[in-house]
Amino acid sequence: MKKANLSSKSLKKWPYIFLLPYFIFYFMFFIFPTIYSFLISLTDWDSVVGAANRNFVGFVNYVKLFTRDKLFYKSLSNTFMFMIIYIPILILGGLLLAVLLYKLKKTSRLFQTINVLPYITTPVAIGIIFSFLFDWSTGIINNILIQTGILEEGINWLGSGTTARLVVILLIVWKNLGYYLLIYLAGLSTIPEDISEAAMVDGANKFQVFWRITVPYLKPITIFLVLTSIISGFQLFDEPYLLFSNINSSVGEPERSCLTSMIYFFDQTFKSSTRLGYGAAVSYGIFVIVLIVSMIVSKIVNKKGADA
Repeated sequence: MKKANLSSKSLKKWPYIFLLPYFIFYFMFFIFPTIYSFLISLTDWDSVVGAANRNFVGFVNYVKLFTRDKLFYKSLSNTFMFMIIYIPILILGGLLLAVLLYKLKKTSRLFQTINVLPYITTPVAIGIIFSFLFDWSTGIINNILIQTGILEEGINWLGSGTTARLVVILLIVWKNLGYYLLIYLAGLSTIPEDISEAAMVDGANKFQVFWRITVPYLKPITIFLVLTSIISGFQLFDEPYLLFSNINSSVGEPERSCLTSMIYFFDQTFKSSTRLGYGAAVSYGIFVIVLIVSMIVSKIVNKKGADA
């Protein structure tokens, strides 16, 4: 009996032993950096001066960030503007393409592969490609528009704030549309075909079937995509940063029109400034904004779902 008890106790320990490496790495690479970065945000640490000369300043960095930092609010407004434009395009475009390709079952695999290729392409390559496409003097887009007679001279796409934003939005939509397409295709495969066929027999047209059956069935997927798009939208960095990497301009140029919150965090921490303490405060400021916006959107969506 004693041997049986000892063996059962030793067996109970093994799951914890196998789980221990996960918790060790989770603490090392997530919990500890999170806590340590928050402590850094409460100091005036400058990487040039060194860690030995940093001083505890409390919430001074946060007060400055939310009360006197105009560029921080500029970066947030740019980020919101990008999301307000490209998220509806991705949601609606991905849904319509998914419905279209779902009907073309024989050739859908080919179109799925074509649409997903931009999503799996590295951001560096995409940034370089778009910078060459929309270059003022040698860009392919300007050459095509001039040769077809639409324009008399090329447009400085990346030199104006309005056109630069349009290029960034086009890049984001082109890169991510395939992902939304695949998610909606997976959702469409779960809708019973009997319901659509019964509706058609009862006299419903294709638009009514789409609006009354397909869209409600895909509502959980749409909510998921909206929430994840908002979170990833606040992490927008690669596309606007790499697009202007070949141009000798300040961060977020032209006219700070493409300065996103993550680019501003990177600039304040590592590029134009070396204030690690203030940069950490910027990152936590972004985290608070993301948390608030996600809670508001989630509450609105759940309220509409309850009313429905």
